Amino acid sequence: MPIRTLLSALSLLLLLETGCRVQETPEISVPSQTPGRAKNIILLIGDGMGLAQISAALYSNNNKLALEQFTTIGLHKPNSANDLITDSAAGATAFACGQKTYNGAIGINADSVPCYTILEEAEARGYATGLIATSTIVHATPASFIAHQPIRIFYEEIAADFLKTDIDLFIGGGKRYFDRREKDSRNLYAELQKKGYLVSDYSIEELSEVSLNGRRNFAFFTADKHPVPAEAGRDYLPYAVKMACSFLSKRSEQGFFLMAEGSQIDWGGHSNDGQLTIGETLDFDKAVAAALDFARKDGQTLVVVTADHESGGMALNPGSEMNAIQAKFTTNGHTGTMVPVFAYGPSSKLFGGIYDNTEIYFKMKQALGFLTETTSASP
Repeated sequence: MPIRTLLSALSLLLLLETGCRVQETPEISVPSQTPGRAKNIILLIGDGMGLAQISAALYSNNNKLALEQFTTIGLHKPNSANDLITDSAAGATAFACGQKTYNGAIGINADSVPCYTILEEAEARGYATGLIATSTIVHATPASFIAHQPIRIFYEEIAADFLKTDIDLFIGGGKRYFDRREKDSRNLYAELQKKGYLVSDYSIEELSEVSLNGRRNFAFFTADKHPVPAEAGRDYLPYAVKMACSFLSKRSEQGFFLMAEGSQIDWGGHSNDGQLTIGETLDFDKAVAAALDFARKDGQTLVVVTADHESGGMALNPGSEMNAIQAKFTTNGHTGTMVPVFAYGPSSKLFGGIYDNTEIYFKMKQALGFLTETTSASP
């Protein structure tokens, strides 16, 4: 789609004009669809979700999860460039850019050089793109796919980076970082509307009440800051994934890239709250089910499910029973244990085995046909 590619090129020029240098920007070419190649990718990230979180959710849900339907399973090594224990910013940047970076870095490498994310490359190649989160949309994980900032807490700067792109859809909290900013007088909510986006939020309507116009990009804010937990009534993630897949598949004939995060699994680990962790993991699993349902019907969609790290050092202790888990924790921070990866669809076999978290980026690029003969399969 020439218009989409042109707009993407202009976005990259704006990034360069701000003094940032995008590293290793590839020559843009549109791959042809071949057998085994994915047209679309849905990357689902359960922030803080390790095997204990998955097990606890499974045993709390009558021994059933959508995750059980995956037959390709691997493990990734989540350490960051400067610490054995990664944070979400470095972990997500590894997925987005294929490079290890320091904890706290958003879309930049260990030398503080902005890196070209898979979302940005997909957009430049004419693909539709989307981000969904159950945190603020400017939180570390979604931000790492679209923004380039030295510190993850630069929320207003991250919000401004959204305007440098033409992302087709984003859904999450954090409205205040767009329309009531403290560092400048910009109203990014209004700027999105002026740019042609259909913009709505929780104060106007529910996400399920929105009537999408396929000709307009779409942004929806689910909360002023962070959305409430699933156990307090938040239920938009599975619907948002279903909506996004339908919407994005109609936006571009090339295909789409969608990242959706179950953000608050991590918060259950930080607070050592077993019930919060289980509730958030079950909500995330419903989103996985929605992605799998689309992929089965579509036949050209790769679904990848993983986490940036494990949170809490969670264990299922003696005394646990079906639907009555006795969860215990070893820390209120992250741990360095390897993280499971699940894959379904075209090129899913690439995701078996044990590998660095950066390899997920290269495996996704290979699945989409973005890798060239001269491109290394590892950083």
